[in-house]
Amino acid sequence: MPYRRLPNTDSARIRAMKAALEKGKSIHPFELAYSQSLYVKLKSFYPTFEAAVKEQRSAMKLQAANNKHYLKLTKKAQMYISHFIQVLNLAVLREELPEKIRPMYGLKLKDKKVPSLATEEEIIAIGKKIIVGEETRTRQGGTPLLNPKIAMVKLHFERFLDAHHHQKILKENSARAHDKVAKLRAESDKLILEIWNEVEKHFNKFEAQTKRNHCKKYGLVYVYRKNEISKAKDVLQMSA
Repeated sequence: MPYRRLPNTDSARIRAMKAALEKGKSIHPFELAYSQSLYVKLKSFYPTFEAAVKEQRSAMKLQAANNKHYLKLTKKAQMYISHFIQVLNLAVLREELPEKIRPMYGLKLKDKKVPSLATEEEIIAIGKKIIVGEETRTRQGGTPLLNPKIAMVKLHFERFLDAHHHQKILKENSARAHDKVAKLRAESDKLILEIWNEVEKHFNKFEAQTKRNHCKKYGLVYVYRKNEISKAKDVLQMSA
């Protein structure tokens, strides 16, 4: 015996409500299989829920589409910052610059390695420090480091910062849209359950299969259990 399965995705919720709403529009109120009070609720709630789901999907799509460009700029900034620090350390190793210069760039005095640039926060913190350090040193008469010049590091770092800010806004939009849909789901599930219960009760006078056929027109979904599917296949094979 197939059992009724309530929607467990937003797409399924929208299909269920849309089917019930269409029935409400096309059938006389006295013939409708669920109450007019539920129809009024559904008519008001359905467009709100559908719009919220569309907004969420649009926000996630924009975030995903921008992410590829953002990752490219992130890697570029990482590379330029890393290369600049490597050039700085080589200059110290060749004794072209004193070791004590490292703290000016936000680096540890004895640390000859490039610090971690694995996170966005690390890129921002270290990027700002080396730009300020190099600009301060050259203003004091120091010879600029080359390959890469700090101007190129700054260019790619600022592009990354702009992209980071934009991506942050897109993430916040996605999170806000997600929270909005999440809050509406409980109301959606409650409304669908009430409608489906009334529809099934309305068609209780019919035998099981006829009842399910009528209910399906209102968006109700019935599925077989796995063992029931296997038994149905066995019967078909035996009758073939």
